[in-house]
Amino acid sequence: MPRIVDHEERRKRLVEAVWALSFRGGIEQVTLRKVADEAGVSMGQVQHYYPSMQALVRDALERAVQAVNATIEDAVRAAGATDPETLLRACLYALVSPAEESLRLMRFGLAAAGRAASDPTMARLLAPGDDDLITFTAGLLSEARRERGGEPRGTEHLDADICWSVTLALGVDIALGHRSPDAAKALLDHHIEQVLDPERPAQHAAADCGK
Repeated sequence: MPRIVDHEERRKRLVEAVWALSFRGGIEQVTLRKVADEAGVSMGQVQHYYPSMQALVRDALERAVQAVNATIEDAVRAAGATDPETLLRACLYALVSPAEESLRLMRFGLAAAGRAASDPTMARLLAPGDDDLITFTAGLLSEARRERGGEPRGTEHLDADICWSVTLALGVDIALGHRSPDAAKALLDHHIEQVLDPERPAQHAAADCGK
């Protein structure tokens, strides 16, 4: 009886090898040979799925983006709440998590950014603001403002885009070691308060948002 080959599992194993090698030595040091050695497979198997290093790195980046999105979705489910502000915070906190897997994905995205400058396909993968996510977040902002006794301002889509831009920048700070997860979360909390209720005094002192 022929052995059933799980092609998706093999691709995932190769992508995991790219992530690991990039984390340890930088993406420019990654080669198909090193990926094969890291994954414990032959060069022939690597080239069967990815004819070039560019194709492999593109897939690794796409899967990293998908994994980050899955992290956000998991955070929403784990929140187990129906109130919009709790869901909003759960979404945004997912990118400033101290979890090693989140840090690894963020660091790989940073490593791949250099190649994206000359690769339009990779650049599109790293484009800010997935529209579905922005629209979902804008809806949460509208409802959270209502629950605080206010009204939507008509700027929710823009505010949502800014929220994710701030959150991504904080995630990069954490990945680079420039800011601790706790400090990033404090700064993010301050921003959320300003977005939801700019007339309300800030709940976190500026010192809490330091590095």
